Amino acid sequence: MLIDTHCHLDAPEFDHDRAAVAQAAWAAGVGIIVVPAVFRRNFSSVQALAAQYQGCAMALGIHPLFVDQSQPQDVAILAEEIQRCRHEIVAVGEIGLDFFIEHYDRERQEFFFIEQLKLAREYDLPVLLHVRRSVDQVLKQVRRFKVRGIAHAFNGSLQQAQEFIKLGFKLGFGGAMTYERALKIRHLAKVLPLESIVLETDAPDIPPSWLGHQGRNQPDQLVRIAEVLAEIRQEPVESIIHSTTKNALDILPNLARLCTSPQVIL
Repeated sequence: MLIDTHCHLDAPEFDHDRAAVAQAAWAAGVGIIVVPAVFRRNFSSVQALAAQYQGCAMALGIHPLFVDQSQPQDVAILAEEIQRCRHEIVAVGEIGLDFFIEHYDRERQEFFFIEQLKLAREYDLPVLLHVRRSVDQVLKQVRRFKVRGIAHAFNGSLQQAQEFIKLGFKLGFGGAMTYERALKIRHLAKVLPLESIVLETDAPDIPPSWLGHQGRNQPDQLVRIAEVLAEIRQEPVESIIHSTTKNALDILPNLARLCTSPQVIL
């Protein structure tokens, strides 16, 4: 069984065929799909997916690029939802910092990031981190609050990867790794210890090379992504699947309750 540790199945790109996309994933061997929220207004849609599809797991959080659509009181609402769904929620996420877009409000991002790290620590939940041109700043805060989780779509240096691993994090690899020109990411995928790696799609975003940059990614593509990782590491794909699934279950322990054959509740 494969686990897609990051997939925005609630995104509007899936509105016309969401059930078919989920069924295709399970038919391909992707047994669990982790669906992170990005702001308060999609908490309910993520929760609805987790209720409808037994193979879907929810994470709730406020994404750094949605802080301009969020209010400080949304953190309190998030805390209420965590309390209410304590055994169903698998992580606080997607949270983090994004300094790629120039002049985007860093101070506001940092406020929401820190407040959500506090919640993760209080409720002993892992985090799903968005880290774009902000690795050192994110590392500083996760060291401060002593949380664990997944650094999603990791694209930092080898030294930064090792720092995350020392802190107990797993690193997410997906479609970006499938492009032959992605030399840094492919090198990391090759040399990092396999026990530090989890697989993800970030669907509908970050499509793999065979779909093209404009293609719609979806969770059934995780099978070929696993095969690419096996090729890069020169290891049997069965070992890749076994290890990355174990890694996901280790870092997101609330996934254990979903380790049964998924069924759609219609």
